[in-house]
Amino acid sequence: MAKEKKSNLLKYLRVVQDYVLITTGALLLAANLNLFLEPNHVISTGVTGIGMLAYYLWKWPIGLVTLILNIPLIVAGIRWGGGFRFFIRTIYAVVVMTLAIDLLSPILPPIQGDPLIYTLFGGVLDGIGIGLVLRGQGTTGGTDIVAQLLNRHHGIPFSNVLIIVNGIILLSAMLVIGITPVLYGLIVNFVSGKAVDGVQEGVGYARAFFIVSNECQTIQEQICKELDRGVTVLKAQGGYTQQPKQALYVVVARPQVTPLKRMIAAIDPSAFVVVSEAHEVLGEGFHPVIAGS
Repeated sequence: MAKEKKSNLLKYLRVVQDYVLITTGALLLAANLNLFLEPNHVISTGVTGIGMLAYYLWKWPIGLVTLILNIPLIVAGIRWGGGFRFFIRTIYAVVVMTLAIDLLSPILPPIQGDPLIYTLFGGVLDGIGIGLVLRGQGTTGGTDIVAQLLNRHHGIPFSNVLIIVNGIILLSAMLVIGITPVLYGLIVNFVSGKAVDGVQEGVGYARAFFIVSNECQTIQEQICKELDRGVTVLKAQGGYTQQPKQALYVVVARPQVTPLKRMIAAIDPSAFVVVSEAHEVLGEGFHPVIAGS
């Protein structure tokens, strides 16, 4: 009984955590639009970009237009996209974001002037906001839903749909506000994409080593002794020689990369080593494993 209560409590806390992430992300997106994007006529992509165009052309409220356009997309997502819980969270994210856009507009002071400031900071805030919503297992609606539906039912790659739809929006914006703001919008979206990856996958603070060597035992012992890192020993086979070999897999923090390279070179200069970036590492010696994070 106690175990079941603990499990239910953890599930409840995960749901609360998800909605905190979604709320924070949605508010950041709304604040970003009012602080950096709209005052500088930098067009966002997706449905929000259409809302901005409607504002520039007819002075319609950006948040209200975004909300109205998202309603049929969300209904379509619930009907054909599956995952009712996922789309409930999307509805919540869209409502919070669109209401906050119009409510925060008279409060937040616009930041204008240097394009470097508003494109870089606008892109970072945009990416962090989207990344937090995604970590809360929701979406910001709009073209994300269209892309998911076309991918699910017609096999069209997700990224291809976004490129086509966002390309049409940006081309339309070029006719309304000129080419320069659209080019700034491309910078914002590039920076935003990098920021989303950072929030979703981590900032790449660790490196993973894959080591093939005839001295795996010695290298393994030295890693454990000198670097205090765990090592996974893998059974391998040479593709050309067909001879059995050993391989090691180890993840280390950035400051340990050079010491490990030198250690391998000292023990076996002919070792085959692959070093790759590890965006997020969970477990002993790094961050704890937390379900739903």
